[in-house]
Amino acid sequence: MSDKLVLAIPSKGRLQENTAAFLAKAGFTLQQERGARDYRGTIRELPGIDVLFLSASEIVARLDKGEAHFGVTGEDLIRESIEDADARVDIVSPLGFGYADVVVAVPKGWIDASTMDDLEEIAASFHARHGRRMRVATKYFNLTRRFFASHGVADYRIVESLGATEGAPVAGAAEFIVDITTTGSTLEANALKVLDDGVMLRSQASLIAALSASWSAGALATAELLLRRIAAERAARETRRIEIAGPADVLAALGTALADHLVGETPRGITLHAPRDSAAEIAQICLRKGAAEVSICEIDYLYPQACPLFEKLRQRLSL
Repeated sequence: MSDKLVLAIPSKGRLQENTAAFLAKAGFTLQQERGARDYRGTIRELPGIDVLFLSASEIVARLDKGEAHFGVTGEDLIRESIEDADARVDIVSPLGFGYADVVVAVPKGWIDASTMDDLEEIAASFHARHGRRMRVATKYFNLTRRFFASHGVADYRIVESLGATEGAPVAGAAEFIVDITTTGSTLEANALKVLDDGVMLRSQASLIAALSASWSAGALATAELLLRRIAAERAARETRRIEIAGPADVLAALGTALADHLVGETPRGITLHAPRDSAAEIAQICLRKGAAEVSICEIDYLYPQACPLFEKLRQRLSL
């Protein structure tokens, strides 16, 4: 059994660029020794990782088969392509890019269609009038079936979308669609509207773990290093260090009042860690209470004793 941890990431395009940028923020450098056409790579700071540059569908297939420990892909592809996804993979962490929603969209001219309940009534009426079921064009067969079943909508049939799904109603290939959208502008351009309760899934690129992969001791150790750094960068991004100088009695009072944020003392005063959005307000409080000087600093990495991302993975692996 190899001790290497296998990480599958997108092979091209914006998702690859964003993945590389995300890893870089955590202090990791992706390397392709033979250039951009090399479909294997490494992370310079983590020699225990083999990187595979793959298409989105291949990443999902490798995760499903346990042939990669981690993969970076959209939750929509995971939910669509892997049966019983929650039992086979773990969504370790959303990555903050690749946002897209899987939605039910109908023609704007359907003025009586606002909800999935409305769609059910329209579908039944359509069937009675035309002697056939309404067609929904989509690439998301499984997500559509599950979502429609949960809303009690059954009088429809799926037609596979082989091109631009949003154009299917205008082309007469379908009555409405299920598709992925980022801004909604393409739907708007094709005179389509999203049903009020028609957002099936809010997806984004995520770090996904394959529970069926061979998690050797070496692979687990490398996974911990990777996840600790990712968690430490994220915690640091959301935290600010506040250094407070002033008279001893003022510092003592502030240390008591802000005990939840207090992390230590310096030769000149006390140090706090506070949420980024609260740091300026805390600084003003300290000044009003007599602090002589307050500085707010960014943090590169903030490591807690326990790494929540790794502990969650261990629990899913029953370790």
